[in-house]
Amino acid sequence: MDRSTVTKMNNWTLHWREYLAEFVGTALLLFLGLSIVILLFGEGSPAAQIIPSIKIRQIITGFLFGCVGASIAVSPIGKISGAHINPAVTLAFRFMGKLNVRTTLAYIIVQLAGAVIGSAPLVFWGSLGKSIAFGATLPGQGYGTATVLMGEVVTTFALIVSLCLFLGFRRIRPYTPLMIPVLYAVMVPLEASISGTSTNPARTFGPAIISGQWQGWWIYWVGPLLGMLAGILSCSFLAKRIEVAKLYHFESDKRRFFKVQAE
Repeated sequence: MDRSTVTKMNNWTLHWREYLAEFVGTALLLFLGLSIVILLFGEGSPAAQIIPSIKIRQIITGFLFGCVGASIAVSPIGKISGAHINPAVTLAFRFMGKLNVRTTLAYIIVQLAGAVIGSAPLVFWGSLGKSIAFGATLPGQGYGTATVLMGEVVTTFALIVSLCLFLGFRRIRPYTPLMIPVLYAVMVPLEASISGTSTNPARTFGPAIISGQWQGWWIYWVGPLLGMLAGILSCSFLAKRIEVAKLYHFESDKRRFFKVQAE
């Protein structure tokens, strides 16, 4: 066995906890987050009778979906992997020089795999889940492709810029997870009817696999990627201030794993 093969094996052995945590975190985001979507919007759900206003249910959905992501970020899972749980976020850290190519690719792979595993149990929602394609993000009726694409660009841009601003300033950095529910509570009612407010290729990929609904699938890759690039360019002055590729971390994390990924 040559030295390069041994090095690759050692790298995987060293970082398997981070990859596993990212896999589990993404699976939890999809399962819990999309269960909320199904409960509030599935045809025949009592939620529609209790809360007749679609906009109010969208605000609640965005806030609770964001709460799931925030909870993962501050959980032991998030403290290990950084709780990217989104290929766009991982690529943002990569373009800021916080991750190397190997870690970036590994994270994206486990995020997509976790999204599928996390979406699989949604079939137990039965007709309630099937009525809305198990929470799949699809282009809204009456909206052109360009409009749907722009919806994903703008919302992902807002996500990345918000993360950069919070992570870039020490005083507000610990509150980064708390920003996420508020952000999605604003974005979802404003944009959900256009594209579904994915901002996350993994979030779209999982339910698409389960439901078989692939309409406009490329939009949910291209849109978030363009939004991420625009966000990184806009916040390039903050790149040096973002020390660790994690949404929530302690000072001790700076001596571990993520800081050396750019070397």
